[in-house]
Amino acid sequence: MFAFAFMLLFLQTTDTVAFDVTTSTPVVNVPENQGADLKCSYTADFGTPRLEWKFKNLKASQTLVIFNGAPTAGYTGRVELYTGGLRFNKVTRADNGEYTCEVSSSQGFGEAVVKLVVQVPPSKPLCRIPTSVTTGRQVTLSCFDKDGSPPCTYKWFKNNTPLPEDPSKFPAFKNSSFTIDSKSGDLVFPKISKLDSGSYFCTASNGAGAPQSCAAVQMAVQDLNTGGIAAGVIIALLALGLLAFGLWYAHRKGYLPKKSESKPRALYQPPSDYVDEEDGEFRQKSSFVV
Repeated sequence: MFAFAFMLLFLQTTDTVAFDVTTSTPVVNVPENQGADLKCSYTADFGTPRLEWKFKNLKASQTLVIFNGAPTAGYTGRVELYTGGLRFNKVTRADNGEYTCEVSSSQGFGEAVVKLVVQVPPSKPLCRIPTSVTTGRQVTLSCFDKDGSPPCTYKWFKNNTPLPEDPSKFPAFKNSSFTIDSKSGDLVFPKISKLDSGSYFCTASNGAGAPQSCAAVQMAVQDLNTGGIAAGVIIALLALGLLAFGLWYAHRKGYLPKKSESKPRALYQPPSDYVDEEDGEFRQKSSFVV
């Protein structure tokens, strides 16, 4: 019984270590236009295995990098296999994503994943900030950088003062009700008030270069002029009433032209002694004398 248990334990231990594929670089950070090594090693149990590298980009689209021991068309001249991994001679932002090293033989299969992060400094972000809004409305200010890698995080500033993501935790912002999503770059006011008027700008940063900011924009928050709207509606109704009364009065006094009675059109009838020359038919006229 003891020998049987030892045999099972030995088999489980063997299964755990056999056909093992590992990487010493699960995450590789490298600046754009520089070289990178993605490492992959495997145990001797595979013998002479088949080795492939696959790539999945940030949009989850997958392609082959190494097939049948050679780079595919899109990677020829850019990558090469070496003992212990895959080497890029120059990376671009399009190379961002996950690389899977797959090792297989007739005896087993294993794989290891390496994440490649190509570092690209942020560019000047595109900010959308309205210049004038009315109180009580939901207002969203947006900020986005299309170049930064890894993806940027965003900070908003009002009158050159940084805004916290959760204003309820700071006494200076206890009367504010905005929210900030540092990943999407959105600054949202559920119900904006006149206290939110000010100069706003956003900063994008990702650690790959100096943070970049958009130009500040002054946003004015104004009360909704309900009195003016009501007065405009009343004036419009009065104008329509006066126009209707004027038309009725003019019609009653006969100032408007009356519609002429239409007479039925008389149908043309040829005379009884009409001669149709084309038909060659002759009809005797009533005044014809022999």
